[in-house]
Amino acid sequence: MGRPTVAEVSLAALTHNCRQACALVGSGVRVIAVVKADGYGHGALAAARAFLRGGATLLGVSSLAEGLELRRAGVGEPVIALGGLFAEEATDAVAHDVAVAAWTRDVVDALAAAARAAGRPARVHVKVDTGMTRLGLDVDDVREFGRLLRSIRDVEVAGVFSHLASADDVEQAVVQAQIARFRGVVTALREAGVVPGLVHLANSAAVLSAPAAHFDAVRPGIMLYGYAPAPHLATRADLRPALRLSTRVTQLRRIPAGRPVGYGGTWVAARPSTIATLPVGYADGYHRLASNRAAVVVRGRRVPIAGRVCMDHVMVDVTDVPGVVAGDRVVMMGEAGGAAVPADELARWCETIPYEMLTAVAKRVPRVHGEEFDA
Repeated sequence: MGRPTVAEVSLAALTHNCRQACALVGSGVRVIAVVKADGYGHGALAAARAFLRGGATLLGVSSLAEGLELRRAGVGEPVIALGGLFAEEATDAVAHDVAVAAWTRDVVDALAAAARAAGRPARVHVKVDTGMTRLGLDVDDVREFGRLLRSIRDVEVAGVFSHLASADDVEQAVVQAQIARFRGVVTALREAGVVPGLVHLANSAAVLSAPAAHFDAVRPGIMLYGYAPAPHLATRADLRPALRLSTRVTQLRRIPAGRPVGYGGTWVAARPSTIATLPVGYADGYHRLASNRAAVVVRGRRVPIAGRVCMDHVMVDVTDVPGVVAGDRVVMMGEAGGAAVPADELARWCETIPYEMLTAVAKRVPRVHGEEFDA
């Protein structure tokens, strides 16, 4: 018997969103679909296949382990481990033809040794820090690193990239300066005698609003899953949320006015009320900060959370929804019956961002993939 709590994923929505990204950048720019963090919680393999169907030609992951998961599932298209790797992982990267971000000599040397042993080249994308201050080569070291790469025959430079530090306003001066700095990086590599391969910088925000950052390829993430990285960018593309987290009513209880509900009694019935208990909680990735703040959808109507979110349960006030019975489907995140609780709205209640809402959905919640959501 399946679990009552499931994460439904619309493959058609994923494909549609990728086609939107492709249309925005045009046929001369390749799309690297980012499927890290298990495809932002949607299932990496299913998302990858949907995005490739939608026009993406490369896939971006964070770690080598994520790349190997795709390879073992039969994905043959180019995969880039954008977070780099440790030297001891070089053999697996070469063996499975996963391109990796590189910015240190020890990793390049390890890749070169693995490539010689395997009789095939290692592929790297040079990662440069142009303002994020997270990962990558310092801008001032690009020429020297380029000369190193030029001297190593077994390592092929497949690309050069950086990451924008502002994911929500690419039009501000600091971002424009970062784009200009990145152009200088590409020039420096060429001056060191390195053909840079694919040049890529743009995240979802830049795909939506900064054509100057598109270069040879773009790396959309959150927009592929149906959400703009910031509210003011929401009208730039027709994006369709691709995940719906739902569960079922376990029990209904009629309580008198004045009865507290849940841990600590933080919600008290102001009137005779009907409380529905749902078998989903923070162990499923439904944030505890949703307590007494968020809403869910029951029979096409939004109803409030009543009390604290528990590890495995949530209580909601369904007093104003007629006919609710045990077993009714309840949408915690997503749309049903004309009412919706989108991930970005849930994120505001939980004082976070939609990225976290999507990726937090726990492994114990089954992903159910289909072209469209069930009715």
